Amino acid sequence: MLEAVERVLDEEVRPYLRSHAGSVSVDRLEGDTLYVRLEGQCSGCPAADLTTETIIEEAVTQAIPEIRHVALIHTLSEDLLEQARAMLQHRDYEDRQK
Repeated sequence: MLEAVERVLDEEVRPYLRSHAGSVSVDRLEGDTLYVRLEGQCSGCPAADLTTETIIEEAVTQAIPEIRHVALIHTLSEDLLEQARAMLQHRDYEDRQK
């Protein structure tokens, strides 16, 4: 069934996400729920939940009726983490200078 999921993602979902500099990867399938991670610019995007519901879940559940739900595993992109680390280091430096 994961091959069918990947085919749906490749044909219907990933092209759209690529237009937003993102992608999606499958984490696992448990029962009737597919767990996915958004990648690239889509990771951590404020619209990630909406993207999962309206784009990914709709495409997957219509093509593969055995899958009834798609759940997003929330992760932060490495770029965002690096930016946060830099900001925190800068703030720590400023605090020590006071």
